[in-house]
Parts: sequence; C-alpha cells; structure tokens
Amino acid sequence: MTSNPTAGEDPAGIHPPGAAEPAARRAERTLAHVALFRDLAPDALEALSARCRWRRFSSREEILRYGDETTDVFFIVRGRVRVTYYSLAGKEVMFRDLSAGELFGEMSAIDGEPRSASVIALTDTLLAMLTATQFWDVLRSHEAVNAAVMRRLAGLVRGLTMRVVEASTLAVRSRIHAEMLRLARAATPVGNRAVIAKRPTHAEIASRIGTHREAVTRELNQLLRDGVLEKHGSVLVVSDIAALERMIEDVKGD
Repeated sequence: MTSNPTAGEDPAGIHPPGAAEPAARRAERTLAHVALFRDLAPDALEALSARCRWRRFSSREEILRYGDETTDVFFIVRGRVRVTYYSLAGKEVMFRDLSAGELFGEMSAIDGEPRSASVIALTDTLLAMLTATQFWDVLRSHEAVNAAVMRRLAGLVRGLTMRVVEASTLAVRSRIHAEMLRLARAATPVGNRAVIAKRPTHAEIASRIGTHREAVTRELNQLLRDGVLEKHGSVLVVSDIAALERMIEDVKGD
C-alpha cells in the first residue's frame, strides 16, 4: 500500500505547523476531541495542536508496518484504523479497530522498539502526529495526560491477558460469545441491549479469536435463532447482554 498525499500537501503528505492551507482544513486540525487531552486547558490544547504534523490517509492505505523503526505517536482526529499483524504465510491477525478520539503508536515512542503491529486506514482518515520527544515532553508537562496514558496501557495489558486466557481455556463457541460481549460493551449498552453499528464481518471476528469464518457463521446464526442477537440490515443488535454473560460464566465455572 502506498501513500496518496492530498492536494496541497508536501510530497510526504504532511503539513508542518504553520503551512498555508484552506481555512476549513485548518479548522479541523485540533486535538480537542482526542480523549487523552480532554482535561487540557484551551490554550494548552491549541498550542499542542499547533506542534503536530497532520496527515490524511485514504481508505485501505497503510499507515504503519510491523517492524518499522519509526517512533511517532498518532492521534485519530477523523476516521477509523485497524491494528493488525500478517504472518509470513499471509494470515491476518486482527487486534482491534480504533476510531476518532483514540491514539496508536505510543509503545514505540515509550520503549524505542520497532512497531509491534501494522496499522491501516479503514476509512478516509485524518491523523495528528507527534515525535517521541514531543510526546515525552507532553507526558512530563501534563500530569493528567500522563495518568491517562498509564490507564490506557493498563487497559491494553488487561485486555490482552483476558484474550490469552480465553484462547487457552475456552472452546471456539465460547470465544465467539466473549467477542460479541466485548463488542456489546464497547457499543455503550442501554439496559440489556447494545447496537453495534459498525459490525465486523464473520471473517474479521474469526481472525480476532483464532478460528475460521464458518465456525463464526454457525454460532452467530444460532444466537440469532435464540434471540440473543438481532440483525437489521448492516446493524447488529445484541438484544440480551445478560444471556451472553451467563454463557461465558457457565463455561468458566464462576
């Protein structure tokens, strides 16, 4: 996948701070909606936004590649990206999708090691970028941002630990239930229901939990028949979150 710079950008597709550009485009170049910076004062937020480099990526364009030795940190201002890994045989292992307001690349900025996964744009995407040095400056200068980064990393470790436990102890059917429960909780449930507007394909779910698409299709069809799931066009509704929780608790012996 190759870069496709937007007209008016430099050959690398990057706008340095202060570069001339249309007013409408300048207006969207703010970190105001990035969760990590929600507690910053307006003047600090404006100054930090001005320090960023900005870049647009087209859908399916590669942003980072596994093993790259770059250390920039990326903040998603608009669009969605996928964090993934490709084996030497070409098998794709999907880790997670990230939406506007989230970040990625911070691990290489913190430890200086090569990239641990690839990242591709799922939609047209606008990213703000800080160098590792700038990112460390922010962590030292803003205690609230530092704390938010630590909470984020702790959450990633907990999530990956749970996935390892599930892969080691649960049958495929139960791993599918656990993944649907994760999707439901991430979709901000209302009562016992959750609407998954951006539902993944069966192949994507299979990649996330280490199985094949046919197994996912069979189990999701069963959940539809049981009334645990509902499908309305491209929208998937988890109509009984409690039932999914019971299924997982039963096999774990809780």
